[in-house]
Amino acid sequence: MIAVDPEPELTERFDAAGGAGKRRVGQVPISYDEDEAAARKRAVEQFRWSTAGWPVMAELPGTKNFAAASTRVTEAEIAERIPCGPDVDSHVSAVRKFLDAGFTDVALVQVGGALQDDFLDWSARELLPALRSL
Repeated sequence: MIAVDPEPELTERFDAAGGAGKRRVGQVPISYDEDEAAARKRAVEQFRWSTAGWPVMAELPGTKNFAAASTRVTEAEIAERIPCGPDVDSHVSAVRKFLDAGFTDVALVQVGGALQDDFLDWSARELLPALRSL
């Protein structure tokens, strides 16, 4: 199972439907940047559609519909769903929600390719050690 919302009901229903003992992967978008404001701005530009949640995203037929459904998303709203910036604790908290909901694995999705190398360096140095302690 792969899911984008850390809802315990998802893992419970998955187990009840024959998934017990199988992997449950949660996808966690994060927007790393040393500058939190830049991270929020990038998250709004590239991931604003995610604030609607899966029930809405699953029903939108195309890119124009995703764009229309997310035109009014603010940086504050995006920051509630996607940890932005260099604060390790906020990223760990986002991952912990999935683990607490019964997910076995977590896939981190860095928003934006331009900072991928910086993200990987920061992750190796700060984020991954913190996640290993969970």
